[in-house]
Amino acid sequence: MCYKPKTKATRRIFLHQSINHLLAPAFSGQDDQFQRAFAILRSGIQQRAFPGAAVGVVHRGKLIALKGLGRFTYSPDSPDVSAGMIFDLASVTKAFATTTACMILYERGLFKLEQPVFQLLPDFAESSREQDDARHHVTLRMLLSHSSGLPAYIKLFQTAHDEEELLRQALQVPLTTAPGTKAEYSDIGFILLGEALERITGEPLDQFCQREIFAKLNLQQTVFNPLTGRKHLILPTEDDQTFRRRVVQGEVNDENAYVMGGVAAHAGCFSTAENVSIFAHCMLQGGSPLVQPQTVEIFTRRENFPPGSSRTLGWDTPSQPSQSGKYFSSRSYGHLGYTGTSLWIDPDRQLAVTLLTNRTWPDRNSQLIKQIRPAFHDAVVEALDRD
Repeated sequence: MCYKPKTKATRRIFLHQSINHLLAPAFSGQDDQFQRAFAILRSGIQQRAFPGAAVGVVHRGKLIALKGLGRFTYSPDSPDVSAGMIFDLASVTKAFATTTACMILYERGLFKLEQPVFQLLPDFAESSREQDDARHHVTLRMLLSHSSGLPAYIKLFQTAHDEEELLRQALQVPLTTAPGTKAEYSDIGFILLGEALERITGEPLDQFCQREIFAKLNLQQTVFNPLTGRKHLILPTEDDQTFRRRVVQGEVNDENAYVMGGVAAHAGCFSTAENVSIFAHCMLQGGSPLVQPQTVEIFTRRENFPPGSSRTLGWDTPSQPSQSGKYFSSRSYGHLGYTGTSLWIDPDRQLAVTLLTNRTWPDRNSQLIKQIRPAFHDAVVEALDRD
């Protein structure tokens, strides 16, 4: 089903050569400290919540856990997962890449939160005479906070055959509620946000993110559209028997993003637990070297708009019951990915927990991660509190 990894020695070199100097590695005692947390993940593997997982825990400026568990698939001869393996981040892309790009452009005065979307994407307003007035009131802030009135998800890939056609259809998707009146998590909104960013920068989203985010943080294993030569390092996400009719490995799982060429604002980024942890450390350090602390504060505090929404500008916050568990503070922010990925950051505890899995293998059916993930986060915090 998938390529075998290189030797154990090669995997160790691959893992440790990419440890970023900005984040001190201190995970030699992780197996003792996080014994219960890792046991919860192993139990999840046994229950077939996911075949493989990688974990990164940042605490007070140090990388105190970095570990791989399980296998690429449930097959007993499938390759083992090491901490250096690459995962499809799915919707974690929204926070990790897209929102960070928005923050950078916001600081440069190019991304204006209250700017109406139609000023950047004229076809958005012109696509519906019946909703013309309402669509004029949708702003970039609303796209980021999922309050634009656009629906959550539409299978545009079933009728669109390339990026241009899919974007044209996305621009025509009707609003389901009045802008600013309801928070509804929307992939469609982020697809349009990505197009707006490309209009602002004049370049593809992946090129901007590579230069302005990934390269500046030395995230060597973070990329849209991984090279085929890395396939043996990338966990498969699905044995797709309906759309692509092949094992999905090394290409984005999300079908809309796939039709867009693998580069989209809502999904498409691939990374490792260590690289995501370096990014989380950057956020915990006030955004350095990417943005200023006040920008991080603006984008990560709960909007409460519309009233009762748990969303920030591009992130989510804990709302009980939360996938972050019961201990993360009210100032925490995080994001989930459909493939079984997540990142939660708690500035009060100076803590960030990355959990990457391929829970969609082989057929997307398992929902057990919804029980495993909060239990894992609770076990991590309890281990830190004991120390």
